This record gives sequence, structure tokens and C-alpha cells, in this order.
Amino acid sequence: MEDCISSDEDYYDSDRESLHGLENEDSEIQWIPKSSATKVITKECLLAAQKEDMRRVMDMLSLREYHARTLLIHYRWDVEKLFAVLVEKGRHHLFATSGVTMIGNQSISSSEPSSMVMCDICMEEVHGNDATRVDCGHCFCNNCWTEHFIVKINEGQSRRIRCMAHKCNAICDEAVVRNLVSKRHPDLANKFDRFLLESYIEDNKRVKWCPSTPHCGNAIRVEDDEFCEVECSCGLQFCFSCLSEAHSPCSCLMWELWIKKCRDESETVNWMTVHTKPCPKCHKPVEKNGGCNLVSCICGQAFCWLCGGATGREHTWSSISGHSCGRYKEESAQKAERAKRDLYRYMHYHNRYKAHTDSCKLESKLKESIQEKISISEERESMLRDFSWVNNGLHRLFRSRRVLSYSYPFAFYMFGDELFKDEMTEEEREIKQHLFEDQQQQLEANVEKLSKFLEEPFDQYAKDKVMEIRMQVINLSVITDTLCKKMYDCIENDLLGSLELGIHNIAPYKSKGIEKALELSACWNSKTNTTIDKYLPSDCSTSGGLSERDRLSGLNSEENGCSSRKRARADVVTGNFFDLNLPAEVVDRN
Repeated sequence: MEDCISSDEDYYDSDRESLHGLENEDSEIQWIPKSSATKVITKECLLAAQKEDMRRVMDMLSLREYHARTLLIHYRWDVEKLFAVLVEKGRHHLFATSGVTMIGNQSISSSEPSSMVMCDICMEEVHGNDATRVDCGHCFCNNCWTEHFIVKINEGQSRRIRCMAHKCNAICDEAVVRNLVSKRHPDLANKFDRFLLESYIEDNKRVKWCPSTPHCGNAIRVEDDEFCEVECSCGLQFCFSCLSEAHSPCSCLMWELWIKKCRDESETVNWMTVHTKPCPKCHKPVEKNGGCNLVSCICGQAFCWLCGGATGREHTWSSISGHSCGRYKEESAQKAERAKRDLYRYMHYHNRYKAHTDSCKLESKLKESIQEKISISEERESMLRDFSWVNNGLHRLFRSRRVLSYSYPFAFYMFGDELFKDEMTEEEREIKQHLFEDQQQQLEANVEKLSKFLEEPFDQYAKDKVMEIRMQVINLSVITDTLCKKMYDCIENDLLGSLELGIHNIAPYKSKGIEKALELSACWNSKTNTTIDKYLPSDCSTSGGLSERDRLSGLNSEENGCSSRKRARADVVTGNFFDLNLPAEVVDRN
């Protein structure tokens, strides 16, 4: 620990230039935040959000609303992917795979009212007014259509109800479904409408329900990377990918395994393996409470503690009558030793994870005491009136402490045998573990120092002493932020980036903390549809067919994107000053 603390001088020296001139300008810095990339979709604006995407497809392809909805549901509301398929495969392929059928301008809502129609389902002739013809041209009686729709809605398939005809993949017009079902079951028609509306969330990979309990009724939409952490307007922070609590720098799989390991009885079993032996008769675990190697179970069976074999009760201090187990059994000894080693390793990481988590909860109580200290200091006649550095330092402490606590579950799985046993050699594992632990120890040392200075009773100190604490807090805030960035870069590039299986992605580090989603207005101006322009040639008509060979190159590379763990981050550098304006709600969270 002393080595880590003494090495801080390098950070202090490197940051003095950036801190020069900041002393009298804290209150003058006007940080203009960028528009949030995450949006909160409330019940009121859900329909508007859905229609925004449908309008883009309708305008581009000159379609009716339900055709646009059918296309978007098929492509999980990914407008970019829909336009990409349009460019690569053409309009016909786009419609055929989605179940959209286009039949000129003829009326297809019903049959000729004066004619009789044979229904191929019930094999009865019905009047034309009692039959309905859908887009694909198939016509059946209204009773059969209604029963078909009711069954599909109750089965949860209301978003894509197909035609009843054999091997017909056409999707039925939602207006036809609504009209026929509402005549018999108005409540079921309302349920059908609700399913269509909620498909924007249920089938959309960029939109997910907030996992709050009780549910706040909001959904969150992300614009860029789904591997991110967001904060709903209700105050809940969560991982957008797995919907569990925010757990970066742990990957979703690591966090799932860690929670399960902490919750179930796996470590209890390990303890029992190390400290107990099963009775050879009833197989219940027996703990030894004396020095004699002859132990007795509550069932009455006596057995040897050394080997676990059943014996009689006659014995001396040196031997058991009629029993000998002096031969070494390597397999059982190795199994017990391995269980003991795994238990101690888990306890090492769990104790440190729990310690930092508890420290974060205790430090959250600092807010009230710090506000009291600030109020007392401001009332005193002092030239130092701006105490925003205290709140900024407190927010940085919470953010860094959180990163530090979740780094221990990450290290447990990163350098263990459970996930990456075949990904690294023992030598590579040892080098990477030392690299990570060095950064972890540096961060831990500076977080503890920052916590120490923030707990100082600065309201009782003289001006010079307060200025000294102020510089220490500002400096340590910059240092911990820098160390957190370096730790994330190490994880993304040196550790996870070198793995062959790219299934472990982590949310990027953000100095300002987890981004708070802004509420999406129910009425907004339509965004300019520029997505298709980067795919289509300038002379391409939306109404005609598209030549598959005259496409823009590089579409696949754009669609695939880059790995989230190697993403470039624009928020790492924020100019010659640092931003510590973490939302105050974070302080009140846990």
C-alpha cells in the first residue's frame, strides 16, 4: 500500500499544470452537456415513438401504416437493417420475407356483396358481405377469420397473424383483424391493439422496459451501443444488456455467475467438503470436535476420520481395532486440497468486494454531514465561498468506489479457471493478473486517500488549511478518474480484447457517471431521414426496383460495426478542465 501511495507524486506532478488557474474558476466553468443518447419512453409518448419509425419506412417505400409495421416487426424495429436489406436484396425480397403482399389499387377488404363465396375452411357458401378477402387474395368467411384471429391473439401471436390458407405467409391486415374481433370480443380487440403498440418495446433490441420494482411504466431507448448502463427517470440504474443492476467492469455473464455464486450454497458445500466427512451409513456430514480419529455419527455409525471408512468402536489413541488406512490416496487428498484452495480464493475476492460495497453505502451518508459543513463554512467570513469541489469530490468518490468494488468479481473470473482456462497459458495469466492488480491497488490507495480528505472537518479549519484540503481533493479526483480510465482500457484492450471468444462486453467508463436518460417528448419534429442516403445511389427511385449490383460498397462493415470493448470514447477527454458533475441522485441511490 505504501508503494502505491508514494507513486502518487507522479500523478500530482502531471496534473498540476491542468489544475493551474482552476482555483478561482470553479464557479465560472459552464459545462454544456450534449444531448443524451438514451431516452425514456413513457406511456404517453410510446405511440409517438412507434409512429416516428413507421413514418420513415412509409415515406421511403410509399406504404400504408400496417405494411410498415409488419416490416418493422419482422426486422425487430431496426430501421437501419431494413434499409440495408432493401439495398442489398431488393424490394421484392424485403416484402416476401416479411409477409407483406402488395396488390395494386383494387379493393381487397371484402368480396363482391352480390355474389356467393365458398369458404375453404368450413366448406360452406356464404354471402359476399359475410366474407373477407385479404391482401394475398385469399377469401374466407368472417366466422372462420374471427375464430382464427381469436386463437392467434390468445396464443400471443397477434403481432404477426398469418393468412389461413395453406402455405401462405402473408400477414393479415390489422384493420381487418380489429374490425372482425371487435364485433364479438371488444376486450380482445383492445388487447390486440395493446400488443401491436407494445411490440415497439418487446421486439425492439434498442428499447427495453425499465426493470424497476414496482414497475414505473417507462421504457428506455438507446441510440448507439446496447452494452451500456443507463438511468431511468425513476432513478433506477441498470445494465441495458442484461437488465440487472449496473455492474461494469464485469461483463453480463461474469455478473450473472457471481450473483449466483453469492446467492446459492456453493461455498457452503465447499466449506463442508473441507471441514466435514460424510457418514458411510446415512451420508450426513459429520464435523470432528475432538482429537480422536474415531468419530461417531448421530445415527450410531462409527467411522475413521482419516479415510471415512466404517469401523467398530474399539480403538486406542494410535489405532482403531481391525482397521488400517495408512496407505496414501492421492486422488482424495488432491480433491480436498483443491476445494480448500477454491474456498480461500473465493473468500479473498468476496471479502474485498463486500468491503468496498459496504464502504460505498457508509460513504453515502457523508452527503448530509458534508452539506452541514458547507453551510457552516459559507456562513463564516471567508474569502473562500465556493465549495463545489467538495460535492464534486464526493461524486468522484462514489463513482470510483463503485468501479473498485465490481473489479473484484471481474478479477475472480478473469484469472480463474471457470471461464478462460483454455484462453491463456499460466505464464500469460500471471503477467496479466499482475498488470491488473497493480492498477487495482493504485486505484484503491487513491480512493482511500480521497475518502480520508473528504471526511476532514474543514468547517473547523483555518483558510490555509481549507485551501490545502481543497487542492488535495481536486487533485485526487483527477487521479482517481484517470486511474479508472486506465483500468477500463486495460480490461478492454489487454484482457478481454485478446480473447478469441468475444462474448464478454462491458459498458464503457464515463467520467460523469451513468448517463441519465431524458424523457422523449410526445410531440417532436420528425428527424430528417438521412439513413437511406448513405446506402442508395442518388439516381435510385424508391418506387422502382433496385439493382443489386449497383450498391454502395462497405455496407456489411457498417452493419457489423466494431467491438464495444474496443470502441473509441469521445467523453474521455473534456478539454483542459475536468468535469465531476455527477447527478446528485447517485448520492441518494442506495
